[in-house]
Amino acid sequence: MFSAETLQKFAREVAKYPADQKQSATMSCLAHAQEEKGWLPSEAIEAVADYLGIAPMAVYEVASFYNMYDLKPVGKYKITVCTNLPCALSGGYHAGEYVQKKLGIGYGETTADGKFTLKEGECMGACGDAPVFIVNNRSMCSHMHPEQIDKLLEECK
Repeated sequence: MFSAETLQKFAREVAKYPADQKQSATMSCLAHAQEEKGWLPSEAIEAVADYLGIAPMAVYEVASFYNMYDLKPVGKYKITVCTNLPCALSGGYHAGEYVQKKLGIGYGETTADGKFTLKEGECMGACGDAPVFIVNNRSMCSHMHPEQIDKLLEECK
């Protein structure tokens, strides 16, 4: 199911915890699995569970709780907009509307060309930098007003 490189990453994560607490590596193993697969199909979730020796439902509960994990395919660029109250009140609501209009999609949708997926996210811990986006679970973008959104979208083309 996974490449030798990903399995090595799993082993490194598991090694960080006592032998009887392998399940503590669930989040990091899911992240590595998603990095390889692009998203988390049920087979990948089950393979992570098998690797960790825990019930697939326990892994699915983690994967379905956190918005950094994708349970269906996403575009090349996944843009997550913080819509938690502090960001929403500081321009996040309008930034979300703007990016939806620019991309022609709503939250939870992917553009027809498969390039962009737009998601809502909970607090990203940068309320003072609102509105905040995260791109591909890696890059945090702050102060995302229309000019910055246009620049981000252009850089992704």
